[in-house]
Amino acid sequence: MIVGIPREVKDNEYRVAATPEGVRELTRAGHHVVIEEGAGDGSSLSADRYKRAGAEFVSEAGEVWRQADLLLKVKEPIPSEFELMREGQILLTYLHLAAGRELTQALTDRGVLAVAYETVQDAEGRLPLLAPMSEIAGRMAPHVGATLQEKEHGGRGVLLGGVSGVRPAKVVVLGAGMAGANAAWIAAGMEAEVVVIDKNLDRLRYIDQIHKGRIITLMSDQLTLEQRIREADVLIGSVLIPGAKAPKLVTEEMVASMRPGSVIIDISIDQGGCVETSRMTTHSDPTYVVHGVVHYCVGNIPGAVPNTSTYALTNVTLPYALEIASLGLEEAARRDPAVALGVNVYAGVLTNESVADAHGLPYVPLASVVGVR
Repeated sequence: MIVGIPREVKDNEYRVAATPEGVRELTRAGHHVVIEEGAGDGSSLSADRYKRAGAEFVSEAGEVWRQADLLLKVKEPIPSEFELMREGQILLTYLHLAAGRELTQALTDRGVLAVAYETVQDAEGRLPLLAPMSEIAGRMAPHVGATLQEKEHGGRGVLLGGVSGVRPAKVVVLGAGMAGANAAWIAAGMEAEVVVIDKNLDRLRYIDQIHKGRIITLMSDQLTLEQRIREADVLIGSVLIPGAKAPKLVTEEMVASMRPGSVIIDISIDQGGCVETSRMTTHSDPTYVVHGVVHYCVGNIPGAVPNTSTYALTNVTLPYALEIASLGLEEAARRDPAVALGVNVYAGVLTNESVADAHGLPYVPLASVVGVR
C-alpha cells in the first residue's frame, strides 16, 4: 500500500502521525511511504531521518492525499482538507465525530473509509490508541492549572502546593480514567489537595490502593458535584464515553458558584466537553472567562509537547497501521474486532452507533457492510 503522512494543519498542531522509526517498519513491511515536506519539523524530527527510513518526500499536501491508499494523521481533517479526501481512501486518525457534524457529513459524502483512533477498543474494553494522549493531557492539566492560577493569567493567585502554614490549592478531577488518574497523580505530586470523582468504584479503589489515601476519592452524585466544584481552585474535566459526546456534568449554575479566578480545564472538549460553559479553544488563544472563571478548553492539549506525543502515538498506532496496510481495511476488520470497532464511516454510511445517535443520522452495522463476525 501507499501510506501518506501529511503535515498537520490544525491550529498549533505540531505532532506528526509517525516517527522515522514507524516509517521504517512500514517500508520494511513492503509499503511505500509518502510524507509532506516539513511534516516532522514541529516534532523536532528531521527530514534526513525520514529519508533514511525510506520515505519519499513531496512538497504539497494535496500530492500526499492524492497518492495515499492509507492516510495517517493525528487530528481530524479540517474544512480546507475536505476536498482532498477521496472515495475508498482509508483514513486513520483521531476523529471525535460525535462532536463534529460537518466532518461526519464530509466523510460520508466523499465515501472515505474512516477509522478513529479513539474508538479502537480491545477485548478488555480498553482504548489503546486513545490512552497515551489521554495520559499526556492528564499529566499536563495540573501544570496548565498551576500557570492559570497565577494572577497575571487571570487566576486567584493560589500556588498549587501551598507553602508551610498556607493551604494548598483544591484540585477536583472529574473522571478516574486514564486522563483523570494521571491528572490527579501529577496534581498530588505538586502537593495540591486532590479529589477525584467518578461513578466507577473499581477505578476509585485502584487510585486509593496506589496512592494510599493521598488522593481523596468520591462517588459521583449531584450533591457531591455541587459541593466540590464550588470549592475547587482548579477543576479538571476528563469524562469519556467511547465514541459518544461527553455528558454535561458541570452546569452553568455550578460554574457560577465557583470563586472568581478559579480555573476549569476541560480535557473532554474534543468530545464536546463535560462543562456546560465549555467551548473549543486553541493553543494560540487558549482561555476565556465565564462568570469570573478561567476556562481552558484546548482540543489538542498533547500538541504542546509534540516530540513526546508523536513517539507515544506511534508506539500504539503502528501495529494497527501495519495490519490495515498489509491486509486492507475489510480483512483487518474481519480478523481483528478492535479494528472493526474503530471504523466510524465506511463507504458513505455511519458504522458507529454513538456517532449516528449524536447527529440523528442513520446507522448501519459494519457487519452488514463487510461481513465482520
